[in-house]
Amino acid sequence: MSRLFSPLTLRGTTFRNRAWVSPMCQYSSQDGRPGDWHLVHLGSFARGGAGLVFQEATAVTADGRISPADAGIWTGQQADDYARITAFVRDQGAVPGIQLAHAGRKASTQRPWDGHGYVGPADGGWQTVAPSPLAFGDWPQPKELSTEEIASVVQAFADAARRSLAAGFEVAEIHAAHGYLAHQFLSPLSNERADGYGGDLTGRTRFLREVVTAVRAVWPEDRPLFVRLSATDWVEGGWSVQDTVATARLLVPLGVDLVDVSSGGLSPAQRITDGPGYQVPFARAVRDGAGLPVAAVGMITDPAQAEQVVTDGDADAVLMARELLRDPHWPLRAAHELGGEVRWPEQYLRARHR
Repeated sequence: MSRLFSPLTLRGTTFRNRAWVSPMCQYSSQDGRPGDWHLVHLGSFARGGAGLVFQEATAVTADGRISPADAGIWTGQQADDYARITAFVRDQGAVPGIQLAHAGRKASTQRPWDGHGYVGPADGGWQTVAPSPLAFGDWPQPKELSTEEIASVVQAFADAARRSLAAGFEVAEIHAAHGYLAHQFLSPLSNERADGYGGDLTGRTRFLREVVTAVRAVWPEDRPLFVRLSATDWVEGGWSVQDTVATARLLVPLGVDLVDVSSGGLSPAQRITDGPGYQVPFARAVRDGAGLPVAAVGMITDPAQAEQVVTDGDADAVLMARELLRDPHWPLRAAHELGGEVRWPEQYLRARHR
């Protein structure tokens, strides 16, 4: 029996398999609202057999968006727009998840196909914020958050979680990776605060711990809560795998059910050594060191490769991104190759492998 296509239960949620869809920004929202593109984009993965389908990084405040075209859930109207998407994903047998995010100093940017520069207030952008007034590369200097403003952002995460629940999402993930706000608090390269939100690991993890606590307080006990962490900054003197393991241990008693282990994104000076499955060892380190379930990401493209990751115990699930953009029906093909079972839509049964 295929391990990849065996079910996984976290709290009261059972995922039909362990082939999951990573959050992937689409830069296709109007005023933070999802549209037809998001319905078809996310719906295709659910129809294609994935166990969990994550909505993209979804901003908890308007100034927390990566770009002006990013998705958000800071209003009830936005939450209402997601309801038809989550309903379709569930109807296809997948679990709908949402990644709650704030971009911090990496906010107010152009869409990738328009360039990678900062969008100023005169062009529809805004003043960015961060733990410390340290710019990302040659981008404009962000405003340092006051303690009162930090509390407001923590509350925004909790409010967004409430709206996510009303919208029909069954898994919430807090984005603390890829150089966005929570990661900026974690890394000594971006956090030079001298108050209780900086300094040692206890101080630098405080913001994330407060966000997790606030979200868990409003997120139902029978629904899983994930956190995405970058295991390393890939920069000397930055955030490390050891820091990640220690932080994951702190998150367990706060009610986190799984850590989604990625890496990088904090500094333009990063030097990444990539290759097939290059981040899987990070997931294994967190799983072994913190004793909680993990998901592995990063250049996992082949069914046999994904099967090996979960069979070897490196991770409890795999999250895929670009490979699923190339082939939204990857789980249907992978199940056939691995001898696993996954539901085919009735409308597509005539194409099922014999």
